[in-house]
Amino acid sequence: MTSGLAAILGGNTVMSAARVGVVTFPGTLDDQDAARAVRLAGAEAVPLWHADHDLKGVDAVFLPGGFSYGDYLRCGAISRFSPLMTELIPAAQAGLPVLGTCNGFQILCEAHLLPGALTRNEGLHYICRDQRIRVESTRTAWTSDFADGQEIVLPIKHGEGRYVADAATLAALEGEGRVVFRYAGGNPNGSLNDIAGIANEAGNVVGLMPHPEHAVEDLTGAPSVDGRGFFTSILKRLVNA
Repeated sequence: MTSGLAAILGGNTVMSAARVGVVTFPGTLDDQDAARAVRLAGAEAVPLWHADHDLKGVDAVFLPGGFSYGDYLRCGAISRFSPLMTELIPAAQAGLPVLGTCNGFQILCEAHLLPGALTRNEGLHYICRDQRIRVESTRTAWTSDFADGQEIVLPIKHGEGRYVADAATLAALEGEGRVVFRYAGGNPNGSLNDIAGIANEAGNVVGLMPHPEHAVEDLTGAPSVDGRGFFTSILKRLVNA
């Protein structure tokens, strides 16, 4: 298994037995990018449809970005009630690793798997650009292949990515080391405390606004391949579990 992980960066993917579910909601844009990132890391990408009650026995779940059904009400507010989420919520609470990016992050907050909320960007403008972020925690299931304080570059593309929470929640996130990513080189959306991503108390659920699935290979013109670290991190966690 370890040799397979090492081979990823050389372009020779060796598949492991790990199975990572990729959820598709109506309006999801990045499920195929997410599935490709999972496969490049050496795991099997398992498609999960929002209307099903079946997690298909996956070892981890990725909620990718897009525009979920009901976003006109509040991003993720209706999607969090989809049949698949009724299975995913208790599974995540029991320790299943879950990553949500962009709209996936919004859904995780609406499902109360992560605290706080994502609101309209400061200035009310949609943002699409490459963004530098700082890794604040490597203690999660999705970030162990990074170094604390490491700065990486990932694409962002969102109109409602401003993270907000009450003072007590912010204090808990900061005090417990659950701020996983922070914007560096300028805050693009006005997120409190420059927060770009957070984790739950157990560290198995992580949400962030930037898109690691769009930064895994040079072929696509990505700003970096820094997104690989998310997928190699979870694969190592699953292989060594």
